[in-house]
Amino acid sequence: MTHHRDTTQAEAAQDEAVAEARDEIVRVGTSLFARGYVHASAGNISAKVGDSHLITPTDAALGFLEPGRLALVDARGEQIAGDRASKTLTLHRRIYAADPAARFVVHTHSTHLVALTLAGVWSTYDVLPPLTPYYVMKVGHVPLIPYHRPGDPRVADLVSAEIADRAASRTPIRAVLLDRLGPVVWGPDAATALAVLEELEETARLWLLTDRRPEPLPRPALDELRSAFNAAW
Repeated sequence: MTHHRDTTQAEAAQDEAVAEARDEIVRVGTSLFARGYVHASAGNISAKVGDSHLITPTDAALGFLEPGRLALVDARGEQIAGDRASKTLTLHRRIYAADPAARFVVHTHSTHLVALTLAGVWSTYDVLPPLTPYYVMKVGHVPLIPYHRPGDPRVADLVSAEIADRAASRTPIRAVLLDRLGPVVWGPDAATALAVLEELEETARLWLLTDRRPEPLPRPALDELRSAFNAAW
């Protein structure tokens, strides 16, 4: 009886966590749409709950999500509830596997970041220079991922490799920029992932507005940010 009761309690806790994650994804989607970070049916959001994943359905409009229609996927990647999962499911699952701290992933087609890939990034290793202290502290290094069609599984391989390589060099990343498709950001919770996205998009806007002329922060300033705030730069 004790084992059955423990199992029932665990299932109830999982169900509650899934319900909370559903609401959080809807809240984030609504916020992103209202602030112009997403449009039409572009972009996707996911959350890791235990060994399962919740992700927005394919071609869903993020500003008008319904909790019960979000796709629930088990640990094997098989869908068990909701509408058909986004075609970027493989990418999201690989990010969670590559970064154990990741619990929330957001992909948008944010205007200034897509424009940055069209105008030309600072470098493929760092799409933007370290212009501001908060960019260094909240975002860090962001590599460019070469263009592949939306949902191409090869992107998941490239992003997973970048996460592993940057972790090995002790400069862990929180985001990548997909050429012509926009950013993918992640974090331990929705608030952290959104902070990365917002700072990243704002820095792209600053960089483009100033005709890409500003100098990066000097090396002593970067060293101070690493020392004072443990910035991963």
